[in-house]
Amino acid sequence: MLPPWPEKAPGPRPVSDRLCLQGILYVLINDIAWQLLPLELGFSSGQTCWRRLERWQKAGVFDRLHRILLSKLNAAGELDWSRACVDGSHVRAKKGGADTGPSPVDRRKTGSKYHLICDGRGTSLKVITTAASVNDVTQTLALVEGIPPVAGRPGQPRRRPQALLGDKSYDSDPNRRELRIRRILPVISRRGIPNIKGLGKLRYVVEQTFALLHQFSRLAVRWERRTELHDAFVSLACSLICWRRLKKAHS
Repeated sequence: MLPPWPEKAPGPRPVSDRLCLQGILYVLINDIAWQLLPLELGFSSGQTCWRRLERWQKAGVFDRLHRILLSKLNAAGELDWSRACVDGSHVRAKKGGADTGPSPVDRRKTGSKYHLICDGRGTSLKVITTAASVNDVTQTLALVEGIPPVAGRPGQPRRRPQALLGDKSYDSDPNRRELRIRRILPVISRRGIPNIKGLGKLRYVVEQTFALLHQFSRLAVRWERRTELHDAFVSLACSLICWRRLKKAHS
């Protein structure tokens, strides 16, 4: 899964991938600056771990890991494809950078937004990072199309839920048509009329998913100016959540 190093690469022998991963996980969980990564823990320097994070993200390692773990969950019968839920969540972006903008909550502050789609049990299938001012409805189809092919069951890998649940911020007739073309039933509340009865009870899982993601301190506030590096942390966090659920299913 990890990109190989050239056999005759110049310079000293690269630091162990395992140690670098441990350093990256330490930053993800504890949200410390790279330069403050404690050397006495044996993870190598923060700069080395940062470069390894960048290298692995360019190689698609974190997205591939997430897809593999989703497939294992699917094989264990732990994914619910009967419905998927979409929602968005704001985070501060204290250093600014790509895909940041004025927060709708406080326009004097810069922020980003996580757009997330999860299965009926709250397992994250895809997360997209945008500027905080981007409307949820604009990311509906991108989230659906971003679901990776999930193997683990007989037949073709699965990519489509049977239904998509969303609140009024996802109200869009063009999106409803596109979802039906993809054979996905849109269950989305409309503006100006009462919410669909019982929808909130089914959508609560997406709030739980966000709560799990925000337990990783590095995701509660965005520090990376480059979106792809922040997305690497997001994918790694999603993978860890999948791994924990898989471990629980096998216990």
